[in-house]
Amino acid sequence: MNPLRIAKNWMSYRRTMSELGNLSNQALSDIGITRYDIRVIANRSFR
Repeated sequence: MNPLRIAKNWMSYRRTMSELGNLSNQALSDIGITRYDIRVIANRSFR
């Protein structure tokens, strides 16, 4: 994997973590995820 792609994936990971982390527990529940799921979902964007 090239360094530019790694950097873009890392930025996507951090953005996903930040955006989902800023949601309330109720909002997360409304979309069917928990706080634990945030890291799992963000890891998918890092691949």
